[in-house]
Formats: sequence, C-alpha cells, structure tokens
Amino acid sequence: MRILFLGDIVGRPGYSAITSLLPRIRQERELDLVIANAENAADGSGLTTQQFRGLIAAGIDVVTMGDHIYRKLEIKPTLQSDPRIVKPANFPAAAPGIPWTTATTRGGVQVAVLSLLGRVFMRPVDCPFQAADRWLNELPSAVKVRIVDIHAEATSEKQTIARYLDGRVSAVLGTHTHVPTADAQILAGGTAYQTDVGMTGPYDGVIGRDFDRVLTTTVTFEPLHFNVATGDVRICGAVVDIDPKTGLATSIERFEQAVHED
Repeated sequence: MRILFLGDIVGRPGYSAITSLLPRIRQERELDLVIANAENAADGSGLTTQQFRGLIAAGIDVVTMGDHIYRKLEIKPTLQSDPRIVKPANFPAAAPGIPWTTATTRGGVQVAVLSLLGRVFMRPVDCPFQAADRWLNELPSAVKVRIVDIHAEATSEKQTIARYLDGRVSAVLGTHTHVPTADAQILAGGTAYQTDVGMTGPYDGVIGRDFDRVLTTTVTFEPLHFNVATGDVRICGAVVDIDPKTGLATSIERFEQAVHED
C-alpha cells in the first residue's frame, strides 16, 4: 500500500495548493491514504474548522497537529470529537483532542496515526518515548501499519525517536522545521524515516514567512507580525510504500511538486 505524508501546510498558499491539486495527486500516484500536518494552515499558525473540512474534502484522511494546535480555539470541538484529527500524544491527558487514531483505506487496511511533540528547544511536554510506548501497547495487534509524525526542532531528537521505534512502526516522519531533508531512508528494522519532509507552502521567504518582516525584526528587534509569504509554492512530503501484512516499509521517496500559478 502507498501513503503520502505531507509536511506543515502553511497559510493560504499551502491550503489552496492542497485543495486544488491533491485530488489529482491521489489519482496519479495511486495513493491509499493521505496524512498531513496542518497546524500552520490558518495564516501560518493554527487551523480553522472550515479549513479542516476543506482539507478532508480535498482528500486528506488524517490531520496531525503540533505546538500551534490551539491557536484557533474554534477547532476545539472538532479536536474532541472528530477521529480524523489528532493532538500530540504526549500532551497532558486534559489537553483537548484525541491522542491517536486509525483510518481505514478503501482496500480495508487499518492505519494507525500518532503525533508526537519533541522536547528539545520546544515547550515543556510529556515524554514522547513513553507516549509512543503507551500507544503501541494500546494498539490492537491486527493494526500493522503505523505512522508517526514527530513534530520537533532538533534533528538529533527526531533521529533518536525514529531508531527507538524502528521495527515497531511503519514510518517516522519529521515536521515542524519546514525545510526538507535529504535523508529519506529505510532503517535497519524496516521503518521508513525522514528528518523533515518539508512544508507545503511558499518557499520564497523564511520557513514560509515574508522575508522583509523577518529580517527587520531580526536586525532591529522591532516586533512585527510575520505575514505568510506568497511565492514559489510547493507541496512537499514523503511517499511511503508499506507491506500491509508486516507493517514494514518497502520504500520511501521525497515528494515535492511545484505549484504553477496561471
């Protein structure tokens, strides 16, 4: 089976790219499931209810989130009731949202999806290693295909978590830093891994934000709102092929498609 995992959807450019192009991408790449991190969809921070519905309608099966999950509080009821969106599983139990979910492909294969937040250079959260172990203990043994979004700042932390889970999950795919890395690989135990799959959004700025404002704040310390950039929009992620019988990955490749404006 083939899964497309999309990196952080950033602002209107990223959202528009998904809603207009994903249906065709699903068909052309013969995808069984699409998972996307969408915590930056609402003007670069958060996700609205309307946007969530639009992403689902466009063909995304499961949405993962990250440290900006609650920037748009209107999403709270959806987080608490809709199994197609998950919070980071190492958030406190009282934090609104579902810690993990499963989705079923048209072929009847169940796919479990987990989001973890890193702790290095990030806000204080519970241990991602313990959260992953709890998830694996709760999962029915029949669910072999298991996808982990590691939303973290530090490359070393992402690599450590991937190797900790190697052979126990199908893929560990990094988000949050918005820059695609060139290390897509199958680890020794059969788990697909990429440190960061890149963002889905505008690449002509600084991690999706307008360069001039970022530069002004950096040089002068004058606080400015960082507007979302608009040019060089790309859809980025990773395509992972998985053996549904074993749950282990057979291939992984970077996915990158430029969005050409008419």
